[in-house]
Amino acid sequence: MRVVSLVPSLTEAVAVSSPGVLVGATDWCGHPAGLDVARVGGTKNPDVPAVLALRPDLVLANEEENRRPDLEALRAAGVEVLVTVVRELDDAWGELERLLVACGVRSRPRWLDEAEGAWSAVVPREPPVRGVVPIWRRPWMVLGRDTFAGDLLARLGVENVYAGHAERYPRIPLDELRVVGADVVVLPDEPYRFTADDGPEAFGVPAALVSGRHLTWYGPSLGEAVRVLSAGLRAAYGR
Repeated sequence: MRVVSLVPSLTEAVAVSSPGVLVGATDWCGHPAGLDVARVGGTKNPDVPAVLALRPDLVLANEEENRRPDLEALRAAGVEVLVTVVRELDDAWGELERLLVACGVRSRPRWLDEAEGAWSAVVPREPPVRGVVPIWRRPWMVLGRDTFAGDLLARLGVENVYAGHAERYPRIPLDELRVVGADVVVLPDEPYRFTADDGPEAFGVPAALVSGRHLTWYGPSLGEAVRVLSAGLRAAYGR
């Protein structure tokens, strides 16, 4: 079995579960540390000929991370492409099981059991806090409806102000974000790298600087995500 992953979180899932099958990954696939496989470009602009040159039996992709024309080009060349669809945490468990089986993993990995156990034990904060979750600036973009990251935050007691928006990642003017009535602004360090000096100053409410990997990746990082995200939120609103 030869597998190429075009999604960083899926790369990590396969690499720690069945390291010998992974032969290629994107330039953004930085976990686990020291991963030694061929690099095939970005998630949005993979080098399709480079992927084909690796003679993969399977390419792993995601409906959001990857572009349909690239996946269609791989299929047209005779390569099997598995596309994951994850809009909430419960989707992640099933999709991870599906792709690991497709990669030849014969038994459910321990990390997956531990991650599912950690999230099943979560008791959301009461009362919940109203949050805004920017993912980009210039222009400002936030989490809207039907997102994996929004579901994780909801399970931790953060109600996304824009969860009912018609768009999944709407562009919202900063003036509106400042007066929307949020208790906290959640600032991940990816895809835009918000930092203590770049982001919080735009808002008049507490800011939670959190790990984007733990907020948006579905894979082994989910086992740590409850602790990591909870710590970031507590640091912002004090309890």
